[in-house]
Amino acid sequence: MTVSAAQADAFYREALEHGTVWSVRDESGFPAPETPEGRAMPFWSLQSRAQQVVESVPVYDGFEVVPIPLTDWRSRWLPGLERDGVRAGLNWSGSAATGYDVPPQDVERNLSAREGSG
Repeated sequence: MTVSAAQADAFYREALEHGTVWSVRDESGFPAPETPEGRAMPFWSLQSRAQQVVESVPVYDGFEVVPIPLTDWRSRWLPGLERDGVRAGLNWSGSAATGYDVPPQDVERNLSAREGSG
């Protein structure tokens, strides 16, 4: 399993376990940088994961870590991302804050599948 695959796996497990997703924002709002697959908005399954990126990746210096209840994220954020053509970046990590960028409908499908098997 690649690091990105392991991070995505942890995202689904931890988000469902804790019922919260974390993002970052600054005075301009929530970032959605261009990636090789198009624009993606980063989300993390633990506050500590998001905080690590803010503290170690220069482009995120000055961002604040914000919680989003998983129910709101699934019912409002994912449909909004899908409508806007933006992927969900799952547990980005490392010196460049990279990882899997997943279409929102796939994120919901994966969460639902894990709920059903848990």
